[in-house]
Amino acid sequence: MERSLMSPITTLNEKRVDSRTVYVGHHPPPGTESFLPQHFRNNRIVSSKYTYWNFIPKNLFEQFRRIANFYFLIIFLVQVIVDTPTSPVTSGLPLFFVIIVTAIKQGYEDWLRHKADNSVNRSPVYVVVEGNVVRTQSEKIQVGDVVRVKEDETFPCDLILLSSSRDDGLCYVTTASLDGESSQKTYFAVRDTIAFRTDMEIDSLNATIECEQPQPDLYKFEFACFSIKLKFNHLCVFTFSSLGPGNLLLRGATLKNTDQIYGVAIYTGMETKMALNYQGKSQKRSVVEKSINVFLIVYLCLLISKSVIGTILKYIWQNAPTNDEAWYNPKRAKDKEGNMVPLKIFTDFLSYMVLFNFIIPVSMYVTVEMQKFFGSYFITWDKDMYDDQLGEGALVNTSDLNEELGQVSYVFTDKTGTLTENNMEFIECCIDGFKYKYPTIDACVVDGLPTNDGTFSRPYGRAEKEREEIFFHALCLCHTVQVKEEDSVDGVVKQQCTYIASSPDEVALIEGSYWYQCLHVLNFDPVRRRMSVIVQASSGKILLFCKGADSSIFPRVKDGKQDEIKLHVEQNALTGLRTLCVAYKELTQDEYDHINAQLHEAKMALKDRDEKLAQVYDDIESNLHIIGATAVEDSLQELAAETIEALHSAGMHVWVLTGDKMETAMATCYACSLFHRNMKLLQLTTKHIEEYEARKEDKLHELLLEMHKAVVQDKKCSYPNSLRSWSGIQEYGLIIDGAALSLIMKPSQDGSSSNYEDLFLQICQRCTAVLCCRMAPLQKAQIVKLVKNTKENPVTLAIGDGANDVSMILEAHVGIGLKGKEGCQAARNSDYAIPKFKHLRKLLLVHGHLYYIRIAHLVQYFFYKNLCFILPQFLFQFICGFSQQPLYDAAYLICYNICFTSLPILAYSLLEQHINMEALKKEPSLYRNIANNAMLQWKPFLYWTFLGLFNGLVFFFGTYFLCNNSILENSGQVFGNWTFGTVVYTALVFTVNLKLALDTRCWTWINHFVLWGSLGFFVIFSFIWGSIIWPFLMHQRMYSVFIKMSASPPACLTIMLLIVVSLVPDIVVKIIRKPVRREKLQVGD
Repeated sequence: MERSLMSPITTLNEKRVDSRTVYVGHHPPPGTESFLPQHFRNNRIVSSKYTYWNFIPKNLFEQFRRIANFYFLIIFLVQVIVDTPTSPVTSGLPLFFVIIVTAIKQGYEDWLRHKADNSVNRSPVYVVVEGNVVRTQSEKIQVGDVVRVKEDETFPCDLILLSSSRDDGLCYVTTASLDGESSQKTYFAVRDTIAFRTDMEIDSLNATIECEQPQPDLYKFEFACFSIKLKFNHLCVFTFSSLGPGNLLLRGATLKNTDQIYGVAIYTGMETKMALNYQGKSQKRSVVEKSINVFLIVYLCLLISKSVIGTILKYIWQNAPTNDEAWYNPKRAKDKEGNMVPLKIFTDFLSYMVLFNFIIPVSMYVTVEMQKFFGSYFITWDKDMYDDQLGEGALVNTSDLNEELGQVSYVFTDKTGTLTENNMEFIECCIDGFKYKYPTIDACVVDGLPTNDGTFSRPYGRAEKEREEIFFHALCLCHTVQVKEEDSVDGVVKQQCTYIASSPDEVALIEGSYWYQCLHVLNFDPVRRRMSVIVQASSGKILLFCKGADSSIFPRVKDGKQDEIKLHVEQNALTGLRTLCVAYKELTQDEYDHINAQLHEAKMALKDRDEKLAQVYDDIESNLHIIGATAVEDSLQELAAETIEALHSAGMHVWVLTGDKMETAMATCYACSLFHRNMKLLQLTTKHIEEYEARKEDKLHELLLEMHKAVVQDKKCSYPNSLRSWSGIQEYGLIIDGAALSLIMKPSQDGSSSNYEDLFLQICQRCTAVLCCRMAPLQKAQIVKLVKNTKENPVTLAIGDGANDVSMILEAHVGIGLKGKEGCQAARNSDYAIPKFKHLRKLLLVHGHLYYIRIAHLVQYFFYKNLCFILPQFLFQFICGFSQQPLYDAAYLICYNICFTSLPILAYSLLEQHINMEALKKEPSLYRNIANNAMLQWKPFLYWTFLGLFNGLVFFFGTYFLCNNSILENSGQVFGNWTFGTVVYTALVFTVNLKLALDTRCWTWINHFVLWGSLGFFVIFSFIWGSIIWPFLMHQRMYSVFIKMSASPPACLTIMLLIVVSLVPDIVVKIIRKPVRREKLQVGD
């Protein structure tokens, strides 16, 4: 009998690979001994990337996936294999330095992850074993173990709740670390195990759980059933019950307001839902990084061109009769063989590639990484972005996008909690069309006197009193507020009772307002946009109370004073108040029994449980009687209006994306200066389309064409952001709701994107401000993606504070999370987190502006100084018979980018302030000067390239003509090629550093130290390098070269002259440029 009862479970386990069988307490029920137990993962969490044995190969593989690193590896291998003019050390040492520095950084970060993992995996937990609670480590928990968790402890794995210390089998949990929701949620024990509360009783359980395989959806748990063997009068009976998300306690959540619970582990370690949600953010690339890649391609083409030219000219030169090999350097016979010529040409080409490879700045990547890493601390250290109330400042989660903050074109912002405080205060309510204001110091409503909107308070009687009572009963019952039990010691209250709810609106209503038994709670969800409770009064009357958004309640109402209440709702929304509608209906016992059966059947369903529950909820919440509405005020955040004005002045488009109703959102937009009275508002909402039920799409197309004609073809609004309306240019604002957006985004019949998208985008791009209301979280992300993927490729920024904003934060180029009252999920998933919306102004207009200028100058400077460095090397081939003779010593090749020119530009890119920070904050229009990647366009790039070519030509030809065939040494000897190269190199090092000194406007002791220190180090190094015979060198070609050059007045004068001439363009540009104010930016430096 027992075997036959259990066969469905075990057979199902054999046939379905997408399910698992868990034996509670590792006690297989009788009749299952013949089945092999399943093997599951342990409870160890691994967030690290490397182990001790795979760190070196895995890290090297990841680093050499970068094109620049792989390129220099190839160059190094060519130097090792082919007889090249320079030592492999010249390219190998810089590459080795880059790889080592990056490996140390990544290894340290991974060591911190290992340390954090070990702290979690070795934390103590308590497991029931043979009737006793045993302490063990978290990583040793196995699927099937029964775990005891006490209040304020975190669940170590995913558990099915068996029982709790509460008589009703409930427990309260916070999931802020999972989904960002700070409210307490209610979970339910399995019905058949509520009475098992002691260690011995729990250990005596003989139960089996059949559930789905691990999947990452936090809110989905289907295909799960619980079977338990119970004994009644010496008979063994198996009972079955379904399990749902309300029974599943997730790893990372915390137990609250419950002394302790017992739960059985069903998902452990990396199979828990929390671990399955460990997904790295999609790699975001800044516009600067894209520009670097373009410039690298240009310089790579330049490198190949030089190598091809050098190879061709070498063979032209050698094939000339007068330029044959000297008698003491005869060509080898095999080199003259025809079948060896192609190979010789190829090796010569590779040799030139090696000789000129320093035109590609490998060290730039390390410098950029260090600049971003250290530069991010300036944001976190900014005291102006610290909030005393929260006790927190700004946080940088992704330093790779610092410069992107200076290129934002579109700002997408949430409303509630972002532009507003999300601090709800009950203002008034409307009952049966009559308004009741909450008493204030300066105003109150008195019976019989007119209210501020001209309506009169109602005549008061028995019917009115009953309406008021049922309205406030609805408010007091239809919510998820929990009362936190007060803490007391020896009868003395230490902490007052507080209300905890999933919505601040509900707390405000409860704080602003007999006994009932709660029968069912139909929880709120963003699709229904409402919640309901079914209660039974002490008289036996059964009532359903429903509360939600007006768009969700009114379509379900059959009677009541709908028009009067709707009017009050719209009036309150226009003043910026948040509104909720309240309705109810009375149920007979038969109706309730039918509802109860429907709910039980839907909850017990193993498949499509959510869809079935949604259908049942839809049937239950119908034929309601509207009784009133509430109005709650959500005040505007401090300096929110000034911040939006500054963003507009900086040339940014600001869009508000909210799930709130249109009237409330419009009032907020006017209050925060997104809209103003002189702006012409265009509305594309359901209200304008729904009256054409049969041809909605035709009406939508007609409205879009009208708006397109008014906005896009209006010559006066060709530049909507350039001037404000007082200058005579008509400004437009657009309002669209979620339903209209769905029609616009609806794919065409052939599966392609809608024909309306382009028309809609053209309208939006010409509008100064856009308000999108009634937006679902996915629609917010769709809007951001739609704008981001336009042909202009604008840089988008999304800012929000709630879990419903995460999708658009991840979609935008830059995601900003606010540390608000709706949890920290937005802040955790963002690139940057700030306390308040007002801090966005400094983050973009000051930090973003400076970061972009600094890194743009860094990139251009690196390409410039490497072009200066390698051009004389190329020109030198024309006077050395294209013999691939290097101009510089190997030590100088190695140290140029690592030691002599790297630190000054790093300090510059961290500390430079070409404009005072206060001026940047006060003059938002300065942000326009760097828009559209202005400093990394072709014009400034060609300017820097011209400087590099000019300086390279001056260094080479100046040294050639001033030092050629001159007796420059006291012994009467002329300088050799190594001295010639050292003169060029010395002028080069001093020039590129002094140019940076000319560009520096904000001098600190660090700038002075690294710049003059680099020059001093070069001189000291050169003296030491040339004054000692180094035993590890085969050729002592640099011996006394720098010393003799320094002792030669003509050489010193030549170097000084070359430096002055090379800096003439920079000096002339600074002189002839008109004097500008300190706060004005000149692009293209």
